[in-house]
Amino acid sequence: MGIPIEDIIIDPLVLTVGSDSKAAMVTLQTIELVRKEFGVNINLGASNVSFGLPDRLSINQAFLALAIQLGATCSITDPTKLGATVKATDLLLGRDENSLRYIKYFRAAEKLREAEAAKAA
Repeated sequence: MGIPIEDIIIDPLVLTVGSDSKAAMVTLQTIELVRKEFGVNINLGASNVSFGLPDRLSINQAFLALAIQLGATCSITDPTKLGATVKATDLLLGRDENSLRYIKYFRAAEKLREAEAAKAA
């Protein structure tokens, strides 16, 4: 149809593990299969996985890291909460030569925290 492969994005449904303990595994297997079969970008509503559970951030961080490893390329998330997870995962998967993107992200986040603290004071 003439659509470049990099312009195709598949968004598999992410269900909460609070209602089905196998829900995350189904999504992760889907990500891996779609990536291998079609080579397209994969988007996620990543925080859906933790809906209704305590300490959602920890669950979301773990799920997002696993999803990235299996081929997820974009995610609908709060970058102030999960941006570091994305950068750290890329670093650990060898996708960030010399840790440059991780360090740049960390420094920018640190400056932002300092600016917010100065405003509050």
